[in-house]
Amino acid sequence: MAHIRRSVYLLLALALVGGCSSSPPGPGTSGETESIAPTLAASHAQTPTDGLSATPDTITGTVLETMDAASYTYVRLDTGVESVWIAGSSFPVAVGERLVAELDVPMENFHSQTLNRDFPLIYFVGRVGREGEALAESSAAMPAPNAGPASTAEPQVTEAVERPEGGTAVAEVWANRRALAGTTATVRGRVVKFTANILDRNWVHIQDGTGEASAGTHDLTVTTDAMVSVGDVITVTGSITVDQDFGAGYEYPVLLEAATVSR
Repeated sequence: MAHIRRSVYLLLALALVGGCSSSPPGPGTSGETESIAPTLAASHAQTPTDGLSATPDTITGTVLETMDAASYTYVRLDTGVESVWIAGSSFPVAVGERLVAELDVPMENFHSQTLNRDFPLIYFVGRVGREGEALAESSAAMPAPNAGPASTAEPQVTEAVERPEGGTAVAEVWANRRALAGTTATVRGRVVKFTANILDRNWVHIQDGTGEASAGTHDLTVTTDAMVSVGDVITVTGSITVDQDFGAGYEYPVLLEAATVSR
């Protein structure tokens, strides 16, 4: 099923609105910072409900209201039985139109910083279109987890990056992640991948020459509202979280979240 692929699209699309989401702030478009992590309602997405079509993850409805935020569009659809909020990469739409959307990533208690609005439940969609027309697919893509051997597919940093005073090495974060969970850590490393505005935050992969690529412990994923470039050597300070599951196989044994960045 293309569900996994669409879920990935959605998650990012849902990165939602370059400035709305939950958790760290949006992409480089808004400098806001969010600290509340969204809850994925995975079971809701898998179970058909009244108003959903025969395909469990597809919904059809009339647009009741719509709004744009950064590079994303929010739409409230009337299915004839209930109203459902969806969001995806920016697309033209008007009140009264009939849309068909594939429900990929459900999120509960989602707060949009850009709109300053709370959504008890919203679905991030990877494909959406007018009824009777082909669905357009989002180009967003979820950053790869750092959860296994060579899972990041990024170049491996082999030269040692000097550890900041009082800081922690990437390998140490991995080895002690359970004990570090909920604490603040400072890590210095070289940026090997940067993805902006996913789930209203920027995603950075850093390496410092420690850890084992064969075990995936050489690479640390960081979320932040700062903009960086591949090749930069940066110092990040943020909160350690463990076992984050965004669905569709995107599981992160450890993340450094809502990080501040200095060079």
